[in-house]
Amino acid sequence: MVEVHQHVLSVAPGAAKFFSSNQIQILHLYVNMGPQHVITVEPTDIDGSDLKNKLETTEYPFPPLTICFKFRVQNPTLSFTKSKLFTLITLSSHFFLFRKKGKHTHLTPMAARKPGLIALFDVDGTLTAPRKGTTPKMLEFMRELRKVITVGVVGGSDLIKISEQLGNSVIDDYDYVFSENGLVAHKDGKLTGTESLKSFLGDEKLKELINFTLHYIADLDIPIKRGTFIEFRSGMINVSPIGRNCSQEERDEFEKYDKVHNIRPKMVSVLREKFAHFNLTFSIGGQISFDVFPQGWDKTYCLRYLDEFQEIHFFGDKTYKGGNDHEIYESERTVGHTVTSPDDTMEQCKALFLS
Repeated sequence: MVEVHQHVLSVAPGAAKFFSSNQIQILHLYVNMGPQHVITVEPTDIDGSDLKNKLETTEYPFPPLTICFKFRVQNPTLSFTKSKLFTLITLSSHFFLFRKKGKHTHLTPMAARKPGLIALFDVDGTLTAPRKGTTPKMLEFMRELRKVITVGVVGGSDLIKISEQLGNSVIDDYDYVFSENGLVAHKDGKLTGTESLKSFLGDEKLKELINFTLHYIADLDIPIKRGTFIEFRSGMINVSPIGRNCSQEERDEFEKYDKVHNIRPKMVSVLREKFAHFNLTFSIGGQISFDVFPQGWDKTYCLRYLDEFQEIHFFGDKTYKGGNDHEIYESERTVGHTVTSPDDTMEQCKALFLS
């Protein structure tokens, strides 16, 4: 049994210059669905003309290019039509993201980016309103920014919560995604590193810390309490005096109450003194909680994955001392930018990178 599928690839103006008749052969090598299938790939122009000849004769400036691929699949037992065709194509050390979306794919020429430069973004208050989802406007802005520079996200939350805010395709929408301050790292959609708080502290110390924290919250007199006061993550624990199960309205009210009564700063001060010998950092973030992790495991941790970049810009809203953006904002390796909202983030990026 043989199935034939046609896939159309649109290449932006200027990107065609990175193709050649020899490089087209590389496309053949990467389109590989495994030994269960025998696949023949026939790249032609959309009108059926010889693509190789067109690539060899086209002169600069290069026009927009459209490539039509025909996939002849033998023994399609794994349902080729439903699989996600997601291929990273290397062409003369230039990278292009080749991702199937319906009938057409758009190729983003990564080679057009400024080399050695990356912009890293906090999530809450920077790319989104606190604990809210991203907007279509921000998504489109980041797509445009990614054409010019490398972009990454570094958040204190785990990947599930970051995905709830930035979308399930977040690890594909950004070049780097650092969850839990970079203790869980993704690059180009692939997991590249993890750290474990449990391995660092051990069960006995971890239990001592959690027990004391829960007793403190139990004795805490605040207007309301909900559930999930401690959330255990891979590289940290997140502590919320009100409980993470509270509603958005209750979050907003607690944030106002906390600014007046300093519930979180006082609690952090007690824990920092009690567990000084554990060498932990207590970092206030978001509206209702703070993170606890080993010293050095703050957002600067993600920088160890970015040695190839000479210019690292960081954008965050909690850059003050004690805020969870402070350490990376102050780092000698970064150019720090304080933002007040997602709109402010876009305006600052426009002035810096898109003017």
